[in-house]
Amino acid sequence: MLEGLLLGLLTGGHVLLEGVPGLAKTLAVQTLAGVLDTGFQRIQFTPDLLPADIIGTTIYQHETGSFTVKKGPIFSNIVLADEINRAPAKVQSALLEAMQERQVTIGQETFAMDDPFLVLATQNPIE
Repeated sequence: MLEGLLLGLLTGGHVLLEGVPGLAKTLAVQTLAGVLDTGFQRIQFTPDLLPADIIGTTIYQHETGSFTVKKGPIFSNIVLADEINRAPAKVQSALLEAMQERQVTIGQETFAMDDPFLVLATQNPIE
């Protein structure tokens, strides 16, 4: 597992860790982020998650009459997409777009992802 994590990091790719609960997949990703001393976000994927929950959204500011962007947890160097198989297709699509294009569009603005940008997804094959 560790070899795959390092390979993904060094090649600029992303990694899917598949295994039954209790194999320390999440701990391995958290440890890697800690060792690298880089930005880390964990997103727990659930059936009720929305694309805006991971990429962010625009928020109306009543005082100024304008919209401001609130970036989501995808804007980090290492993103742990925990139990990705539980997420709806629209959420997975938003994540895959960020992974492939290395950018995210929120409202009318496009934002580049940080470098390095590595998504480490976990999934349970039983579910």
